[in-house]
Amino acid sequence: MKVTLDTPMSEAQEPPITDIRSKVSAMRRSYGEVGLTEGELDQNPISQFTKWLADAATNPFIVEANAMVLSTVFENQPTSRSVLLKDVTENGFTFFTNYESAKAIDIAANANVSMLFPWYAMERQVIVLGSASKIARAESEAYFATRPWSSQIGAWASHQSKRLATRETLENAYSELANKYPEGTPVPIPPHWGGYLITPTNIEFWQGRYSRLHDRVRYVRTYDAAAKTQWNLERFYP
Repeated sequence: MKVTLDTPMSEAQEPPITDIRSKVSAMRRSYGEVGLTEGELDQNPISQFTKWLADAATNPFIVEANAMVLSTVFENQPTSRSVLLKDVTENGFTFFTNYESAKAIDIAANANVSMLFPWYAMERQVIVLGSASKIARAESEAYFATRPWSSQIGAWASHQSKRLATRETLENAYSELANKYPEGTPVPIPPHWGGYLITPTNIEFWQGRYSRLHDRVRYVRTYDAAAKTQWNLERFYP
């Protein structure tokens, strides 16, 4: 539906652009003294990540510690959205989605992705670069079976990233599927739904510091003569 404004907004209705711009430019926060030293970091970035994730999970000011911003690229256009991390192992990071969604289409064309974990309340963030690939179907089925019934129905009802005429269309589809698979009965996994594993190539840990002299340390994946993974730790200017 296209909306056309026949009359301009009155001055009283106009957003106070100048006012908010001045407020944004003045927004600043002094970060703390706690930093990162190479000696206190785990040699394995996955182990270091799980330590920070555990800290974030117990922080009362962080709503969803496993929420991450996933960025993909399609035809030179980057796109970002929030998704939930559902597993982390030595192999990488796993999330689940609709395989017909925009992010899945992007990944099919270019498997290189970026993940950002924005733990602002702790003055921390983690950025992961890597490549995404579909996980085994059995793993997706096992995880889908653990999801709440309402989320299982939602996975069937939503044609993710496709145009939707009205909210009612979505809710009607949900109701029909809820009747087809009543709560308490098994809901099969949709054929177009499953998980991705992001295999990291580098993982950067950022800790806010005073005077904007933040700490940035990055683990870069390399391989030894036996093709075993090694991680080199590097520090970068903030």
